[in-house]
Amino acid sequence: MPLRFTLRQLEYFVAVGEAGSIAKAAEQVNVSPPSISASIAQLEAEFGVQLFVRKHSHALALTAGGRLFLKEAARLLNDADALHDIAGDIAEKVRGPLAVGCLLTFAQIVLPALRKKFEDAYPDVRVRQFERNQGQLFEMLQRGEIDAALTYDLELSQDMTFEPLMQLPAYVMLPAAHHLAARAGITPEELVDEPMVLLDLPYSREYFLSAFQPKGLRPKIAERTGDIAVMRSMVANGFGYGIANMRPLNTMSPDGKLLVFVPLLGDIRPLTMGIALPNAEHRTLTVQAFIDHCRRFVVEQGVFGTERIVK
Repeated sequence: MPLRFTLRQLEYFVAVGEAGSIAKAAEQVNVSPPSISASIAQLEAEFGVQLFVRKHSHALALTAGGRLFLKEAARLLNDADALHDIAGDIAEKVRGPLAVGCLLTFAQIVLPALRKKFEDAYPDVRVRQFERNQGQLFEMLQRGEIDAALTYDLELSQDMTFEPLMQLPAYVMLPAAHHLAARAGITPEELVDEPMVLLDLPYSREYFLSAFQPKGLRPKIAERTGDIAVMRSMVANGFGYGIANMRPLNTMSPDGKLLVFVPLLGDIRPLTMGIALPNAEHRTLTVQAFIDHCRRFVVEQGVFGTERIVK
């Protein structure tokens, strides 16, 4: 007798298995928790196995059989995605699933509008988005969990390809009333005695601190945060200056206070924002369409103001 299950049910199961929670999985796949619970119950009934055990605080843990099932379900979904890619290439049509990662530091500025315009242009593509730090994005690329990552050219490995989009110089972020806010540029020497709010994320923190290292300076780190929005608000409220490679069109902090962005002078290099991809001999039409779309988007939107576009 043929098995009665769908790829969608497997997708929901894999999402719960990886997230460890129906609520978190529901956010990732944009489906209601009851729908996911029903799909998992149908899978368990169809195969006659228990896939999860409930833990404290509504968390779920895979059973031993569930772990084996997860591995094979993920493989089957990957094979199905490959069929979509092949079909799209044969039909010369942009279609199928596309998993996109984006660096946390600029996801809120870039990703929603970029994704909406892409989906409007290519309605047969199903996009899933993930906002992560640099290290997590690289791990997801290496594991094949995402097809592409919008990120910076920091610590790229040899098994990745990087398509540059635009260069972003470093800026000092200050509250509008700061005594350095009216300067045309600020040197690391002028900052060394000022309190700093460090954006404390993998690879990013080392980059920001590299502004001081060539001259043997040590910044006075007063606060650390892994959230760019929190850093903006802390700077706006006088906890210290910040360093960032973005000058958004809206220079207000999340809590409505004015911020000023002054170029950081010295030896710190501009970062290049671009698309990181796994090395591959074949690039699908969908992935190439996404790359082309990103190139058009950064030119048309001017998402970071007047920074130089990489040709």
